[in-house]
Amino acid sequence: MSLKSNILTNLKRLIWFTENNGLFMTTILFNFCNSLILLVWGMVLFFPKQKITARLIAYPWIPLCLSFFYLYFIIVSGGITEADFSSLEGIVVLFQKATPESAAAGWLHYLAFDFWMGAWIIKHSQKQGIKHLFVVIPLVFTFMLGPVGILIYSLFLFGRKAFIQAK
Repeated sequence: MSLKSNILTNLKRLIWFTENNGLFMTTILFNFCNSLILLVWGMVLFFPKQKITARLIAYPWIPLCLSFFYLYFIIVSGGITEADFSSLEGIVVLFQKATPESAAAGWLHYLAFDFWMGAWIIKHSQKQGIKHLFVVIPLVFTFMLGPVGILIYSLFLFGRKAFIQAK
């Protein structure tokens, strides 16, 4: 059996398992990813200088981990070949036709990129010598509302720069 056919056979088995255990498997994987990201965000917020936290933000381990589950959910949901990302109507239809797997994929997409930005905020603030206490609020908002946290951090940076220049 060739490597290609072996991979396809295993992928078919995985998809068969998912189809026959559908929502159960989706729920388990979704809950695992959600729990993982909550744990990691907790580490970033409360233990930013621990070795393991530093390793998690130094390289995109968490977004990479989430991307495997994201890809799995995209595959078992049937893919995105029919999705229309070019119009608001197309996006609305995408949400209206969501399955548990496609919704989980969308959520993991948010989690991965929000964490990526949170890791950037931590690295940038440490490089700039900003005390961690000052980035907790932007990090919480990045976790909960993505771009709003980045906006808050940016406003903080602009305010800090103006304050330093005014001295």
